[in-house]
Order: sequence, then structure tokens, then C-alpha cells
Amino acid sequence: MNALSSWWGRLPRDTRDSFFLLAVITAVMAPHAGHLPPWATALTGLVLLWRGQLAWRQRPLPSRWWLIGIAAIYAALTWLTFRTLVGREAGITLLTVLMALKTMELRARRDAFVVFFLGFFLVLTQFFYSQSLPTAVGALVSLWGLLAAVVLAQMPTGVPSIAIAARRAAGTTALGLPVMVLLFVLFPRIAPLWGVPTEAIGRTGLSNQMEFGAMNEIANDDSIAMRLKFDGPVPPPDQRYFRGPVLTRFDGKTWRAPDARPSEAWLRGRDDLATSGPAFRYEMTLEPLRIPVLPLLEMSPGNPGTQLSLPDLTLTRGAELQWASPRPITERLRLNASAHAGWSAGLRLNRLQQGKNLELPPGRNPRAIAWAHELAAQPRFSNLEPGPRAEALAAALLDHVRNADYIYTLSPGRYGEASPHVIDEFWLDRRLGFCEHFASAFVVLMRAMGVPARIVTGFQGWDAEPQDSYLVVRNANAHAWAEYWVDGKGWLRSDPTAAVAPNRVIQGLALQPQPGVIGQINPTLWRAMRSGWETVNNRWQQLVLNYSRENQFDLLKKMGFERPDWVGLGQAIAGVILVFALAATAWIRWSSRPHDAWSRQRARIAARLARAGVVVRPHESPAAWARALRQQLGQPAEPAALWLEQLERARYAAVGAAPAWGEFHRAIRRLRG
Repeated sequence: MNALSSWWGRLPRDTRDSFFLLAVITAVMAPHAGHLPPWATALTGLVLLWRGQLAWRQRPLPSRWWLIGIAAIYAALTWLTFRTLVGREAGITLLTVLMALKTMELRARRDAFVVFFLGFFLVLTQFFYSQSLPTAVGALVSLWGLLAAVVLAQMPTGVPSIAIAARRAAGTTALGLPVMVLLFVLFPRIAPLWGVPTEAIGRTGLSNQMEFGAMNEIANDDSIAMRLKFDGPVPPPDQRYFRGPVLTRFDGKTWRAPDARPSEAWLRGRDDLATSGPAFRYEMTLEPLRIPVLPLLEMSPGNPGTQLSLPDLTLTRGAELQWASPRPITERLRLNASAHAGWSAGLRLNRLQQGKNLELPPGRNPRAIAWAHELAAQPRFSNLEPGPRAEALAAALLDHVRNADYIYTLSPGRYGEASPHVIDEFWLDRRLGFCEHFASAFVVLMRAMGVPARIVTGFQGWDAEPQDSYLVVRNANAHAWAEYWVDGKGWLRSDPTAAVAPNRVIQGLALQPQPGVIGQINPTLWRAMRSGWETVNNRWQQLVLNYSRENQFDLLKKMGFERPDWVGLGQAIAGVILVFALAATAWIRWSSRPHDAWSRQRARIAARLARAGVVVRPHESPAAWARALRQQLGQPAEPAALWLEQLERARYAAVGAAPAWGEFHRAIRRLRG
């Protein structure tokens, strides 16, 4: 460490400042590296390394023709990559390029200011990718570094050290934080000026299609999908289903959502919904799931076609009772909702509507279909009416799963590699799988026995322990279950996973991936660390990211506004600006006055002399003022001059008593008379 400090101290000051600026620019650009094209990250890094080498060797900067050529190459590559030079991705790419190239022409202070302003803008664009707490902390550190570089640029070369500049930048940042907080709290949230940018995160695995055996990848995603807070009782474990995409079309390996083209919409019909029983009311904070469906707790009220309006997003209740979004949900949502444990839907389906939920790919899974036909042909089912028969067949399938040697596992291996008949392989041969395998086989077998059925995907259950009074649903809680249709009763939920792995459904346990290194050494420590971080992150989301117009109006109510509106918000902002203006004026006046006793006394003496008609210079000593008195007023000024000489002796001598202020006051008053 000492060697490093010694090496750093031996560098020329210009070289140290250049290295510091390059380090700050690298910190500003680092969050963009994973979102820029690889060539842009590589070329920008090479330009910064080139600039660092020039500073190290104290070589002259390249000519403008070099920079123009590199800029042309960047522009051409950007055009080839994005087919445009405008827009968010292309714009940020060009902005990073310009900032890197601008370091090659730091010949004047105005060039440095261009770099600083580009850096401030790039810090802001980090929030296009993420608004998480680490991103905010990183942006604050980058801002501090840029302000320190601004301080260095404002001072003469070699005068302030980097440590002094950093302290001054920290002080400036601290002074600006209260203003920033007040503007955040009171600045009007008016769309589209105000909005949270899209957050690009990984997908949870839920989508409008589900490939047989692909859902086990969700077990490795232990991140949070949503947080819940119930206003009153909490639904029992077997009712904690969050309805997501509904899948009805099967090609032998992949399930897909029904075709939503208008020409086929009439075939699917409408699942008119009737709810019953007490309502569970809750507040939900949904993470960006990047799926075009809002997974709400079953069963939220609203018939197909009903619309749910959220800020900047309107959802429509689909025919299969899912809340469909016109686009993937890529922003964090916060909403209040309700659900009923008792519900019925689709009491009457015509033949065409039933047929859509009976379709099976021809020639696929012949052994499983033959097994289903044998089960349905048993005498115990032959004399039953269609409705009771469907329920009895579903119960028979669940009994078979419960009593046979099926194993619930997250590592069943890949199906369909040796044969395209994946249901045959799972149901009759290997019998290893998780929720997706059991739900798929259940729906195929029910359809083979003449009962309409479909797959529902979403989430089931949540963590056993709340975090910061919120219940946490993770991506690992993703689940697939089945629904089958009974004449007179409508669609009924059936979850085969509950038959083979009751803990997964009854206790609402999430899929458990293999623990990491810390989890293997100390699982308790790992859970405590994860819970602590998620609690802090939840506070950030609830207090900052979810701060909305409603929160602003609630604040106005607490401030005494009877009817909070935009006018009241403007009045509050004007009042805050006025208070800050008065405080700034008072601070400027106070800072311009002398603050030590000696300086204040000198200022009072100079003011008294000026009123007596004696012109003195503020920087001179009292003895010089005494000489000016004698020169300008002669003998009548002798008492005041002697008093000033005595004051100087008392100030600078080893010993001596300060003269009384009243003597000087009387002497000056006689002069004025």
C-alpha cells in the first residue's frame, strides 16, 4: 500500500488528474457494458486504454482526423447494428462513444465540461435498465466522482489534491440532497413526463407456451416475483393459486395459449364467472415478469371482457379468465385486488367450445391414450351421467398418481429424446417429473376419455415467513395445474401435484434448487442474508419506486389541504421554493459577514470612521488607521488615534489590556460634532 502511494505521488499532477478522470468515466460506463453491443464495449475500452497510455507517457493527443475517422467507424457500426442512429439503444451507444472520444481532445476547460455533462447524462440513462437499490448507489458514487472532477477542473493546476476535491464534492452532494428529496416528493407525476423506465430483467419461465419438461429451469430462479399484504384473513394453503397464462393447444410436446384471432374467438366462448363466499383483499407489488398476463389470486371478480385500469396500462379479462395485457409487463406494478375462494365459470359450453378443449395431436402418445380408454371403459363408469362421470374419472386419475410409484423430482431428465411420445414415456415408463409433467399428462388423459380439459400456469404458495410484513412469492413458486369441465358445474380445478407431492401444494413450498456454496456451508446464514437484503430492497421499492400521485395527495392531506389536487401541489412547491430562497439569502448574507470577534470589531471601527468622514482601507492595521486619522483631521483626532494604537498593542503584544470601547465611541462622536 505504501509503495502504491509512493508511486502515485511521484506521478505528474496532470497524469494523476487524467487517470482519476478516466477511472470516473469507466465507473460511469460500466453499468452500460452488458447492454451495449460487444463491439461498442470493446472499442470504447480500447479508446480509454489509449488515452491512459498517452497520459502515462505524457504524449500529445491525436489529431482531429484520427478522431473523425474513429467516430465514422462507430457511426457505421451503430447503423449496421440498429439500422438507425436514433432511439434509446442506438443513442446510448453513440453517447458512450462520444464520451470516450472526447477524452482525446481535452485541450481546454470547455472540453472537460463537455465530458462532465456527458457523464451526468450517462449516469441518468443507467436507470433505463434497472431502478434497483444497487443501481442507485452506483449512480450516486459516479455522481460524486464527476463532481470531484469538476472541482479539479475549476481549480488551478496542482493546487487542490484529489482528496480535497473529493471532500468538496461530497459536501456539495450533501447540500443538494435535501433539495433532491423535496423535488422527488413534490414534483408532479404527470404522464408521460413522469414514468419508471422499462426494467430489463430475466424471464421467469412463464409465457404463452410451455414445452414439456422445460419448466424445471424456474427452480434456479429464486428471485422475488411479487409481494403481498392482506387486509384481513389470508386464504388457506390450498387456495393460494395465482392464475397466469391458460394453455389449451397441444402439439405432442408444447402447450400453447388459444389463438386469439377474432375469427376464432367465438369458438372459445365466454367463461361467465360467478364468485361466492368472503373476499380476500390484498395489496400486490408485482415485479417485471415480462409476460402478457397479470397473475392475480384465484378467483378475482370480473367477467370476460372486463377491463382493469392501472397507471399506463389497461388489462382485459380473457375468455379463459386470465387478465391479459396488450404487451409484456416490463415495469413494476402496485395494485389492490380481491379474490373469492368460491367460484364457478363456464357452466354451459357448446360442442364447438368443448371440442377446442378435447383436441389431441393425431398419432401421438398411443399407449397412454389406450390406457385412458381402458380406464374409461371400466364398468364403474359406464352407468354414470356425463357430469358425475367426469368427476369420477378425474378422481381415478388422482388415485392412480397417489398409489402408483410416481416420483416428484426437479431432475427427471429430458423427455422426448428417444421418442416423440412424451406422455407415454412419462406416464407408463419413467414416472419421474414435477408439476408440469403431471398436469400435462392429466389433461391429455382426460381429453382422451372425452372430458374437456386445459392447463393453467401461474404461481402457487409463498414463503412461510413474511418479510417486512409482506408475503413473498418467488419465481420458484411457479406452478402448473389442470382444469376440467363438468356439465352443470363448469370448470373445476384439479392439481395432480398435490396427489404425488402434497408438501408442494398444501404447504405452498417453492421449488428448491441446489443451494449455493454459502447455502451448503450454512443454510441458516444464507437465508438470513437473503431475507435481510430482500427486506432492504422492499423498503426501497415501496418508499421510492412505488411513490406515486396518490402518495403525493396523501402528503398534501397531512399538510392541511382539504382537497388535494394539482393546484395544491403547485402551492406546496411554491412554498418550498420560497423557503429555500429565503434560507439561501440569509445564508449568503451571514457568510459574507466576518465571523470571528476581531474581524467583527474591525468592521465596526471602520464603519464608525467612515461616518466621521475618515476613509480607511479594510486590510490595513489599526496603527495605519491612526496615521490616516492624524493626516486627515489633525489634532482633534488625537484621542481616537491613541485609542487605535492601544488596540493594536493589545492585539499583538505579549501582554496588554484592550482599551474600552466607550472611549473610542466618545472620541468619534466629538469628531463628528
